[in-house]
Amino acid sequence: MLQLRPGCECCDTDLPPESVDARICTYECTFCSDCSSTVLKGICPNCGGELLTRPRRPADKLATHPASKERVFNANCKDRLAV
Repeated sequence: MLQLRPGCECCDTDLPPESVDARICTYECTFCSDCSSTVLKGICPNCGGELLTRPRRPADKLATHPASKERVFNANCKDRLAV
């Protein structure tokens, strides 16, 4: 089951479970659509995988399978890619 992480690992923007702006790789690294397209160019900086639109969990399923509350943030995300 996807974690549905609550924020962008690059800029820390909130990404609630219903967000259409969340992008993930196969390891569930999570980024906003802006960072994904402009800074990351569609490639996960952690694993090199492709970033795709994160599926949305139906609201009635969130009650029994809630989204993660754990934030993953890497303040160096944009710096690593500037090299």
